[in-house]
Amino acid sequence: MAKEMSGQNIVKATPDSLIAAAKEAQKGGKLPPVHKWNPPFCGDIDMEIRRDGTWFHEGTPIGRAPLVRLFSTILKREGEKYFLVTPVEKVGLRVEDAPFVAIDFEAAGKGESQIVTFTTNVGDTVIAGADNPVRVVRDVDGEPSPYVMVRAGLEALIDRKSFYRLVDLGEHHEVDGVAWFGVWSAAQFFPIIPVAELHGETTDPTH
Repeated sequence: MAKEMSGQNIVKATPDSLIAAAKEAQKGGKLPPVHKWNPPFCGDIDMEIRRDGTWFHEGTPIGRAPLVRLFSTILKREGEKYFLVTPVEKVGLRVEDAPFVAIDFEAAGKGESQIVTFTTNVGDTVIAGADNPVRVVRDVDGEPSPYVMVRAGLEALIDRKSFYRLVDLGEHHEVDGVAWFGVWSAAQFFPIIPVAELHGETTDPTH
């Protein structure tokens, strides 16, 4: 049975069926093949992932890390919307920013040979590279929000302490004729900020 809540169709069923399906699909230790599942949409569940990576159900934080990890394995993104998906169910949930948080990383090598491996709050490990790029979005005040792709359109927000460490690895490199400060991983260069802005300069010819 569903009810209206804040203008949305909220599924009142408990997450038990999602948990059972995720456990079944995870047998063998592999991530469930959510990209192959296209069940009918069942409505929205009162679940939210906050910017700090905390999962909430019906306004209460989900404190059990193994349960959060389980839910994260059946997370799917379609456009700008996020869903928990099983072979027979598909429910929407709210994601405040990115669904995951990169809480640490290890770096090996230097320059173009450097490999940066991130660890997320839900236990994923991912090597930044062509298939898992790092990007930095800056707001109107210039504050950066750095992300790394984890899988299938699902990104992790790189936490502040890790981003500061990442900046310490930064180098200058020219991209499309523009000098950038950024970081290398798996032979890919990921721009963070134009060198001109880094040094407080401006590229605006009117100034």
